[in-house]
Parts: sequence; structure tokens; C-alpha cells
Amino acid sequence: MAQVRRAQPGDAEAICGLINWVIRDTIVTFNSIEKTPEEIAGAIEAEQPFWVAEVEGRVLGYVSYGPFRNGVGYAHTKEHSIVVRPEVAGQGVGRALMAALCAHAREAGVHSLFAGVSGENAAGVEFHAALGFAEVARLPEVGRKFDRWHDLVLMQKFL
Repeated sequence: MAQVRRAQPGDAEAICGLINWVIRDTIVTFNSIEKTPEEIAGAIEAEQPFWVAEVEGRVLGYVSYGPFRNGVGYAHTKEHSIVVRPEVAGQGVGRALMAALCAHAREAGVHSLFAGVSGENAAGVEFHAALGFAEVARLPEVGRKFDRWHDLVLMQKFL
């Protein structure tokens, strides 16, 4: 079983390998600008909550959360990001990462956690639903990637 731990700046390269594959090759995110190890290490050093799951030193996935929207009124609502290697999908890695993230967020006073899931990512919607996230909105054609418009599914969990 994978070990889940807080990410360290030295994990930035592995995290970039995961997120940049998603950015480059999938519709899971609408972002098309790849991250750099320096950006990820900087976020970790600035104490943005990041966790990794690893087996024998190999990072299998990561999870992080940050602001949902700007403004003091949104301080207790966060949005998260999660990526696991495709070969370990369905093996509990994502669930273990989300358990660590939710526990930390709850302790930090987060009231509600959001997932923004591509409308084409049925597995992502199912994963979040299985963890207690409810679909609260479907925003049609708000994202553009690969020369197509994409829907965004907003899912929310109260902690």
C-alpha cells in the first residue's frame, strides 16, 4: 500500500511529471500551461497544503488544495486538485490522498471543499461522488481546450 505524506520541495519534479501529463495530454484540466518544478517547490515551501502517495520512493499521486475564490468571505471554502498515475487508478491511492487532505482541511477550519471536474471526466465525477461530494452545478462550455468547448462540473463536500 502507498504511504501518504506531506510533500517536500524535493517532490516537485515528480509532481510536475504527474500534472504536466494531465495538462498536456488530457481534458481532465482545461489548463494548457505546464507547471515548473520551481513553481511547485515554491508552493510547497510557502506551505500550500500538498501530499504525495509513494511506494518505494516512487510518487504515485498528489493532492493539494487552495483558495476557491479571492476575498475574505471565501476563506473557509477551498478547491482541490488530485492526480494519480493511471496504472494505480482504482487501487485506493486517490482515496488515501483525499483522506489526508480532508482531515487537514477540517482541522484548518475549512467548511466546504470543491472539485471542478471536466464534464468529460466521468471517472472523476464518480470518484468524487463515492467520497461524498455532490454535484452542485454543471457549467456548460466554460472551458476551452484542444479546439473544443467543455463543461465544468462543480462538486462540493461539507467537512
